[in-house]
Amino acid sequence: MKNIKKKDLLEIKALTFDVFGTVVDWRGSIIREGEAFGAARGLDVDWAEFADKWRGGYGPSMNRVRQGELPWLNIDALHRMILDELLDGFKIAGLSEMEKDHLNRVWHRLLPWPEAVSGLQRLRERFIVAPLSNGNIALLTNMAKHAGLPWDCILSSELAKHYKPDPEVYQTAADLLGLPPSQVMMVAAHPGDLLASASVGFKTGFVPRPEEYGPHRNRDLEHDAAFDVVASDFNDLASQLGA
Repeated sequence: MKNIKKKDLLEIKALTFDVFGTVVDWRGSIIREGEAFGAARGLDVDWAEFADKWRGGYGPSMNRVRQGELPWLNIDALHRMILDELLDGFKIAGLSEMEKDHLNRVWHRLLPWPEAVSGLQRLRERFIVAPLSNGNIALLTNMAKHAGLPWDCILSSELAKHYKPDPEVYQTAADLLGLPPSQVMMVAAHPGDLLASASVGFKTGFVPRPEEYGPHRNRDLEHDAAFDVVASDFNDLASQLGA
């Protein structure tokens, strides 16, 4: 962890949060919904593999937009593009358009990590708290309603028409909050997100989620020293920030 001065932490006015993996358990949520969806339709699918491949298509699809191969698309549209490819790859046939849309919207119904809501409620007593996610505004709003996430406002890469970790996403968020980047802390389980936000001037809070990709993945310790605060979960983050 950095040797950050207390006055630098005291100037923080807002916390912005990565969502997929940091606030919500995307993998476990998709596996649970997929198993119920498949059981109701007699589908024999490895839903853990399905979830991993769905998430795995996310970065490459964003890069296709960055490279001009595709027009700018929100994450619902990218998720649906990946889903259609997966349905072919897993030989899942015969789904109606309504069923495909319902499955694609599983990303709107992801469940939070066990302490996420209570931690956010504590942090909200002292700070503005908002998602800063590649998820589009409709997705993040529906997720907040479904999971009880107590955001003060919804910030999305959709507002910048860029995807994280492009610097425009972080700068747009600070501008919309009416704050200099130095008064905003990005909170994430992913070092790349934090390093990109730091390059714009954000403070950084690292909250690793070692089970994001399943129970057999090891926690990333490599980047701990690069961040202003390292916390075990959101309640620990609240304690360290005096909330």
